[in-house]
Amino acid sequence: MLITLKQAATKIQAANKILLTAHIIPDGDAVGSTLAMLQILRSIGKSAQIFIDDTVRENLHALPHFDEIRRPVKGETFDADLLLILDTSPDRIGNVRNLTDAPILNVDHHVTNSGEGYELYVEPDAAATCEIVYKLARELGAEISLDAAKCIYAGMATDTGFFQYSNTGADTLRIASELVTCGVRPNEIAEQMERKSVAEVRDMTKALQSARIFLGGKVAGIFLTRADSTEGFIDLIRVIDGVDVAFMINDKAENFCRVSMRSKGTDVATIANSLGGGGHIRAAGCTLKTSLDEATKILVAAIGKALHVDNLSDAGTPLSEID
Repeated sequence: MLITLKQAATKIQAANKILLTAHIIPDGDAVGSTLAMLQILRSIGKSAQIFIDDTVRENLHALPHFDEIRRPVKGETFDADLLLILDTSPDRIGNVRNLTDAPILNVDHHVTNSGEGYELYVEPDAAATCEIVYKLARELGAEISLDAAKCIYAGMATDTGFFQYSNTGADTLRIASELVTCGVRPNEIAEQMERKSVAEVRDMTKALQSARIFLGGKVAGIFLTRADSTEGFIDLIRVIDGVDVAFMINDKAENFCRVSMRSKGTDVATIANSLGGGGHIRAAGCTLKTSLDEATKILVAAIGKALHVDNLSDAGTPLSEID
């Protein structure tokens, strides 16, 4: 059920012990929004704890209060009177749902989140859920500390490609400016968020070596096997001249492929939705429970259909073979 921001704030005010969570494969917005909300809730006298059912890439460990994020243990329960889910729908929080039977309040910015069966405040025009967290703090009358501001800024920056993507709007820049006024240093956040390990850089090299061009140069894809950290990899090919849709397939396990898509003009949320996933118009993803080769065929055919291209069986041309 869709609710207003004011109604979401009222529901939070009525709760005392709140369990916070976000989606598996957590990105900067998922982690930033939960960490910021943790601090905001505590500032208004609420008891709060974060559980995320996945590992978190190391560059996000530098965010304030990161060490308070817990991963659920099988059989564990948590006494809460509200489950506050940020940046995703309830079907993507893994085993966190088994921790409590508390009512759900969902705050999100993904257009594909329907709110069916739970209370949802969704703002598709928001660049990041962190942007909504900032507005929710104001609605709650809460002060935003410097630590909370850093977390909000980090989530907004990473979800907008450091304010380069088309989802960057006037509200986004206004809020970012207010966070800088709070004391956030954009250069420090950028350095933290862009930091990569040697292993990640090595994986990026492999990803570029795997790159292929499809459908007359309109589509580019990269292919990974068992890679854990893939943040920013898709941007390596999104910038190729003439490419509208870029995708990344991560062969995480046998017959289990995670797909990410980015576009310059095509509605990839609709494509992802047709394959059982979701997301934003310009950034979306899904999971395909099949082999890497078969997942590639399925995905390229779905993208080609959206682009009204006839050759849906295009096997792709390696980047190294293109002048």
